[in-house]
Amino acid sequence: MPIRVTIAEDQAMVLGALAALLETEHDISVCGRAANGREALTTIAQQKPDVLVTDIEMPEMTGLTLAGEVHERYPQTKVIILTTFARPGYLRRALDAGARGYLLKDRPAAELAEAVRRVHRGLRVIDPDLAAEAWDSGPDPLTERERQILWRAGEGKSSAEIAAELHLSEGTVRNYLSEAISKLGAANRVDAARIARSKGWL
Repeated sequence: MPIRVTIAEDQAMVLGALAALLETEHDISVCGRAANGREALTTIAQQKPDVLVTDIEMPEMTGLTLAGEVHERYPQTKVIILTTFARPGYLRRALDAGARGYLLKDRPAAELAEAVRRVHRGLRVIDPDLAAEAWDSGPDPLTERERQILWRAGEGKSSAEIAAELHLSEGTVRNYLSEAISKLGAANRVDAARIARSKGWL
């Protein structure tokens, strides 16, 4: 039986290219395609693929959130993150979410098919250069709540808007922002969001 793969990628041309690439392999079959994380969850529920290949930054639900959902709800589906983002923080968060693979899109095409095979066999596949950098970069200092608030602040939302969205008081939001700014040694909330994003912590 071929290895059944679902691909989640919001850029239609890239999605088509990845599907075409994997379909050329005699032992791999693409059974589902999705343009965002929520669509991918629906497809996985229907198709029960062996492997999910997903981008990180997608509308509706990021690949990192998707990886966590799949790991929890469909543990038989192994997750490979395929992204342009060589950020150590993203790798750490992907592994914490249960992903079994993390590859960069600039790697040779043949490596993706081989990664699918290895992950399907229960192995872990991680870009070696990024893995070394991740362990040298130190842990993510942000809590999940600080990350949620800082991400929204980086999108330009006010404390009042963030408070309303997360059902918190404005004072609580400001306290979380202050703590995040302090942890990152940033000048302000915008600078803190920039630093966190560059590390892959947002």
